[in-house]
Amino acid sequence: MRYFILTAAVLALSGCGVYSTSPEPVLPMGVTLIEKNETQTQGQPSIPYQKYQLDNGLTVLLHPDASDPLVHVDVTYHVGSAREEPGKSGFAHFFEHMMFQGSKHVGDQQHFKYVTESGGSVNGTTNRDRTNYYETVPANELEKMLWLESDRMGFLLEAVSQRKFEIQRDTVKNERAQNFDNRPYGLVHETLAAALYPPTHPYSWPTIGYVEDLNRVDVNDLKAFFLRWYGPNNATLTIGGDIDVEQTLAWVNKYFGDIPRGADVVAADKWPVTLDGDRFVTLEDKIQQPMLVMSWPTQYPDAESTVALDMLASVLGQGRNSLLYQELVKPGKVLSASAYQDCAELACTFQLYVLGNQGQDLTTVRQDVLKVLDSLKARGIKQDDLEQVKGSAEAGAVFGLQSVHGKVAQLASNETFYGEPDRLSKWLTELSDVTTQDVEQALTTFVWQQPSVTVSVVPAGKLSLEAEPQNFTAKREEAKSLPSNEKDLAALIAQQTTPETFDRSIVPAPSGAVTVNVPMLYHSELGNGIAITGAETNETPTVTMHLIIPAGTLMEPEGKNGLASLTADLITEGTLNQTSEDIAAKLDRLGSSVSINASGRSTTVSVSSLTKNLKETLMIAGDMLFNPRFEQSDFDRLKKQALESIQFSHQTPQWQASQARREVLYQDSWHALPSEGTFETLGQLTLDDVKAFYAKHYTPDTTRLIAVGDLDKQTLLSKINGLSHWKGEKATAPAKAALRPLSEPKVWLVDKPGAPQSVVQMVRHAMPYDATGEMFKTQLANFNLAGNFNSRLNLNLREDKGYTYGASGYVVGDQDKGRIVFQAQVRADSTLETVMEMQNELAEMSLQGMTDDELVFLRLAVGQKDALSYETPSDKAGLIANIMRHELPSDYKTTQKAIIDGVDKQTLNALASKWFDPDDYQVIVVGDADKLASPLATLGLPVKRLVIEN
Repeated sequence: MRYFILTAAVLALSGCGVYSTSPEPVLPMGVTLIEKNETQTQGQPSIPYQKYQLDNGLTVLLHPDASDPLVHVDVTYHVGSAREEPGKSGFAHFFEHMMFQGSKHVGDQQHFKYVTESGGSVNGTTNRDRTNYYETVPANELEKMLWLESDRMGFLLEAVSQRKFEIQRDTVKNERAQNFDNRPYGLVHETLAAALYPPTHPYSWPTIGYVEDLNRVDVNDLKAFFLRWYGPNNATLTIGGDIDVEQTLAWVNKYFGDIPRGADVVAADKWPVTLDGDRFVTLEDKIQQPMLVMSWPTQYPDAESTVALDMLASVLGQGRNSLLYQELVKPGKVLSASAYQDCAELACTFQLYVLGNQGQDLTTVRQDVLKVLDSLKARGIKQDDLEQVKGSAEAGAVFGLQSVHGKVAQLASNETFYGEPDRLSKWLTELSDVTTQDVEQALTTFVWQQPSVTVSVVPAGKLSLEAEPQNFTAKREEAKSLPSNEKDLAALIAQQTTPETFDRSIVPAPSGAVTVNVPMLYHSELGNGIAITGAETNETPTVTMHLIIPAGTLMEPEGKNGLASLTADLITEGTLNQTSEDIAAKLDRLGSSVSINASGRSTTVSVSSLTKNLKETLMIAGDMLFNPRFEQSDFDRLKKQALESIQFSHQTPQWQASQARREVLYQDSWHALPSEGTFETLGQLTLDDVKAFYAKHYTPDTTRLIAVGDLDKQTLLSKINGLSHWKGEKATAPAKAALRPLSEPKVWLVDKPGAPQSVVQMVRHAMPYDATGEMFKTQLANFNLAGNFNSRLNLNLREDKGYTYGASGYVVGDQDKGRIVFQAQVRADSTLETVMEMQNELAEMSLQGMTDDELVFLRLAVGQKDALSYETPSDKAGLIANIMRHELPSDYKTTQKAIIDGVDKQTLNALASKWFDPDDYQVIVVGDADKLASPLATLGLPVKRLVIEN
C-alpha cells in the first residue's frame, strides 16, 4: 500500500469540513508555534492547519473544522516494521496490539470501552514505516481521548504483564492465519518482498511478521521497543474537528507535556534496490485461477520520477482505457489486470498483477504482458492519456477533503514522512507539470526491458502453469543473539518514567453536550412517480446521487441467479451513441464517476461529480441508462468473466460459511443461492434474458432518487428534468423468502481440508426489519453480547482465550425476514471450544440478561454515536436510503434516541430470553472436516456434512 500523498489525495473519498479560523490563542508554557497555513487559494484544494511543538519534542497539528460536532484524534509514531531487527519480524504490529491492553491509569480492555461509551470509534494500524492510533468521537469527548493517548504514551510499561503478552501473541497469530495463511493468494506480497529485497533490507519481511519470529520475542523485547521508539519526540499528534484551539492546546500540554523525551531517532536512509537479472519465484496455493505478479524496483516517494510513474501505472493498468484492460482483459485473455506504484518511505516498486483464467499457462500471460509493454513503448504516451488521468486525480483531491478523518490522516502522514503537513498544492503542481516525455522516460528507465521479479501463483500441484521455472530462493537474515540485560532495562525505564504532576486516575468528563446535526431533508416527486429525497451541503463543491431502480436479484426469474448483476454490468459496456471507452475518457476528464450495481431489491445507478460538471455527468449517465448497446460480444465476455469471478471469490472460507448459512436458513432459490449466481445459473443465461430483464424491471415505477451535495432542491429538479419523460412497466414485487423449517439444532460441517483456521457461526431465523420496534430493541439487547469490541463474546474468545482475531454478532432484517448471526474465525484446534463458549455466552445472556453496568454502557455508547453519523455525503445518502427503503418518518432517529434513553433492562432481557437461546441456533463450521467431525460430535448435536457447490 502507499501511505503518501497520492493515496491520500486521490483515493481517500470519505468526508469533509469547513475550516474555522480563530483568534490567536494564548500558548501554554512549553508549547511553541511552528507555523500556520490558513490561507486557501481559490479553486486549489488544501488543508489548513496549525503546527506546534512541545518542549519534549511532540509535534502537534490542529485543524479546526466546525461543520460537524465531532473530533478525530490521530497519534502517529514514526516506527513500523522497517525499524525491526532481523529475526524479530512482526514486532511493530504486535506492539500495536499491546497498546490497547491498558496502561497505568486505564484498566484492561478499558481503552476500547471508554471510546465506545463515548459514542466513538477507535483503531490502530501498522505498516512498514509508521504506526498510528486514532479515535473519532463526539466533540465533547476530546479531553478524554487525549487522556487515553497520553496514558499509554507515558505509562504503558507499568501495566504490561506476561499474560497480556501471551494473549496478544495468540491474537496476532490468529490475525496472520485469517488474513494471510488461510486466504487465497494471501502470501503473494510476502513472497514478492522476500524475492525483491535483500534479506537485510527491512522491507524483505512482512509487517505481520513470521510465526517463528513472533514465538521468539519476549516481554523484555516489548519494553525495549517501547522505550526506543515510543517517545513523544518520535510522534505526531493531529487533532481535527470542532475544537477550541486554546483549550485544546491547554489539554495537550497538560496530558503530554510531562512525558519525558525518548531516545533520539535518526531518519532512515532511502534504500531503493536494483536487480542484476530477472528473478522467478513460484508459489503454490489452494486456488483455481493462476496469478502473475511482476515487480520492478523504482526509487522513493519524493524522487522526481514518482509522479510520472504513477501516471504510467494509470495509463498501463487502471481503468477501462488502460492498455492492460484493452489488450488482455477485454478480449478475454485474462480475468483481470492492474498496475500501480507501491511506495513506502525507503523505496518504491512498480507492480503489475494479472489474474488468469482457470487452467491458464502463465508463460503465455507473461509474454502477453511484455507485448503490451512493447506496444506502449512503440506508441508512446499521448497527451490525452495524461488529461484523463489528471482530471480524475484532481477531482479526487477535492473528494478527499470530505471527512475530518481523511484530512487528519493526510496531515499526520505528510508531517511524519516529509515534515510538510499539507502537500496537496505541491502534489497538484507536480501532477500538472508532468509531461508525456516524463512518463515515457519513466517507462524506459524503470520498466521496459528492465529486470523484474516475477511471482507465479499456481494451484497446488500444477507447477506446469508457472511463467518460468523458479531461479531464485529468498533467504532470511538470521536473528541476532543479543543477551537480555534486565538491569540496564530497569534503569532505562526508571530514567524515562513520567512524573505525575496531577491526578491522572481521574477520567475526564465530557465538556458539555453536543448537538447532533441531523441533515435537513427535502422531498419531491416526478410525474412518473419517481420519489426524490435530498440534502444540501456546501462543504465541498461535489454532488453524490443514487437512482434506485426496482431491478434487484429478488426480481430475477427463478433459476436465473446472477441476471441482475450481469444486466447492470452490460449497461456499462457502451451505448448506441458512444463506446464504453469514450464514456470512461469523458468521465475521467470531468473527474466524475458513474457506476451501476445490483443488490437484492434494487439496482442502483450512482453518480459522483464536481458540482460544476454535474450537467455533463448526468448526460453521460442518462445515455448509459436509457440507450444501452447490449452487444453479443460484450455479453459473452462478461458472462465468461462472471463465471471465472465466482470461481475466484467462492474459494474463501468466509464465502463458504455465508453460502452454508443461506442453504441452512432458506429453501427458495432466490435466498438459498448466491445473488451473484452459480455455474449452472450463469451458464444458462443469454443476451435475450438480459434484454428482457432490462425491459421489464428498469422502470420509473417505485424508483427512488437520492441527492446529496452542493445544490438546492430547485437546481436539482432542473438538472434531472429528463427523468420525468421515462416510462416503463409496473414494478415487480421481490420474491419472498421461503424459510427452511429448523426443528432442532444441528452442526453443519463444510470441509476445507488442511485449513489452519475454522469459521464458526451460530445462526437462526429472526424478525423482519423495523426501526423502532422489536428488531431495533433486540439489536440493543445484543450490543453487550456481541455488538462491540468489549462485548462478552469478543472479550471471551479474543482477549481471554486467544482463539480468534475477532468475534461478533448481529441482528438484521428486511421487509419479510430476518436473521441473527454470531461468528468468529478461530484456530482450528480451538473449534470445539469456540462453539461451546458461544453457546455458553448465549445461554448466560438468555437466562440472566444484562447487568446494570451494561445498560449504562449501552445508553452512553449507542446514544452518543449519532454525532458521527451524518458527516459525509455518503453518510447522509445512507440515512436517506434507509428512510426511503422502509418508508420511515424523517425523524425516526429521534424516536430511536428516546428508546435508547428510556428502554428498561427488563424489556431488553425479555428479548434476550426470546432470541438468544442457544437451543434455537444452527451451528455452521467451515474447516478440516476429517479432524473436526469427531470432536464436534461430542456436543450432542447431529453433525451433518454440507457440500457447497459453486
